[in-house]
Amino acid sequence: METLAALAHGFGVALLPVNLLFAFVGAALGTAVGVLPGIGPALTVALLLPATYQLTPTGSFIMFAGIYYGAMYGGSTTSILINTPGESASIITALEGHRMAQRGRGAAALATAAIGSFVAGTLGTLGLTFLAPVLVGLALRFGPAEYFCLMVLAFTTVSAVLGESRLRGAISLFVGLGLGLVGIDTQTGQARFTLGIPALLDGVGVVLVVVGLFAVGETLYVATRLRRGGSEIIPIAGSVWMTREEWRRSWKPWLRGTLLGFPIGALPAGGAEIPTFLSYLAEKRLAEKPEEFGRGAIEGVAGPEAANNASAAGVLAPLLTLGLPTSATAAILLAAFQGYGLQPGPLLFQNNPDLVWGLIASLYIGNLMLLVLNLPLAPIWVRLLMIPRQLLYGGILVFALLGAYSVNSSTADVVILLVIGLAGYLMRVYHFPTAPVLVGMILGPLSEQQLRRALAISQGDPTVLVTRPIAAALLVVAAAILLVPALTRLFRSR
Repeated sequence: METLAALAHGFGVALLPVNLLFAFVGAALGTAVGVLPGIGPALTVALLLPATYQLTPTGSFIMFAGIYYGAMYGGSTTSILINTPGESASIITALEGHRMAQRGRGAAALATAAIGSFVAGTLGTLGLTFLAPVLVGLALRFGPAEYFCLMVLAFTTVSAVLGESRLRGAISLFVGLGLGLVGIDTQTGQARFTLGIPALLDGVGVVLVVVGLFAVGETLYVATRLRRGGSEIIPIAGSVWMTREEWRRSWKPWLRGTLLGFPIGALPAGGAEIPTFLSYLAEKRLAEKPEEFGRGAIEGVAGPEAANNASAAGVLAPLLTLGLPTSATAAILLAAFQGYGLQPGPLLFQNNPDLVWGLIASLYIGNLMLLVLNLPLAPIWVRLLMIPRQLLYGGILVFALLGAYSVNSSTADVVILLVIGLAGYLMRVYHFPTAPVLVGMILGPLSEQQLRRALAISQGDPTVLVTRPIAAALLVVAAAILLVPALTRLFRSR
């Protein structure tokens, strides 16, 4: 009952006219972001970080959540109509959705994607609503040792799972940890890793790293690999609504996709790509007509799109309750919380209930807005692809530079931004994942702080990390993530 009362209070916050406006702006902007290839929610939230610090935290995060959910919706439109996924999580949707469009069933593919996204997003938000208080209760049992081990687990999973190589992921993580330690040590007052540059005494700003990696670096990478000429857009044909048989073949994949997407999205480095791929494999195995797969099976659109949107709700669960980012977008949202002087976790639910429950309530409202925006307006969203790419990416770079300068009105920040952006571009070229850099930079100082507290409480005894049950269990899981794949390959080779 306490959860329902808190949710009702959240709806009172989310239904304020100004917050409804933020939800609509976020949903519309997120849909546009999802449609445009190469511009994901992480990049968009990164660009908006400097501009939104003048807004209230509640309004900002309602808009950010709308962008996140909207990008998951919008990516399916271009996947289906032009076989160009706007978001990486929509790659699987293109396999069957584009085939349906070629067979004249593009409208049905868009309908099952939009309705499945709405169903999964709503069910995932329900899961977030009732799971969050449980996780908060668990988090209240955490001490400094447990929090440090939890962050070690986050470091391990992010560096091991993201990217093509564990070594590259580990290198990216240590780069982020190094960036997080730049500046004055809060405990000793000594300058660290500043290279004698006064501008670095306050540390490297999280906003600069976020915008540099995800706006400047990503934009340079995408711009240097633009395909010449436009893609052929298949006109939307067929009935706007699905047939009775298509409804019957869609509702089970929607539910199965939700059951896959929400828990995997909540796992460290789970993301949306893994559950969409697993959902596609599951639907192919369970399909009534498996011979249609590869030629336009509606189950291959319904299941992955549901998993895609349910994972977005799953990502928010550990972020809000434990302060643990499980994706690049979640890491940027964590940076946004810190920009407002807030730290996600149990105390956030106690000290800022308007923000937390207003945000959760806005997800229900945003899902309904997105259904209305995506079902009838799909042809309009596709027209965004007519924007000349030179203008689009040039505008992103200009906006990124202005945003970086506006934070402290410092030209040194602009120089740092360009250096980090160039480094981000090189990381993409040589296949180094960028998300571990951000996770290491944000969680590195926090993990150092928790480790110092744990050692101070135990009077310098490091065994406190393995004698407390929860801390030891987290370290065992982290070790298993590192060792099990290597041991498996060893046994197979023998």
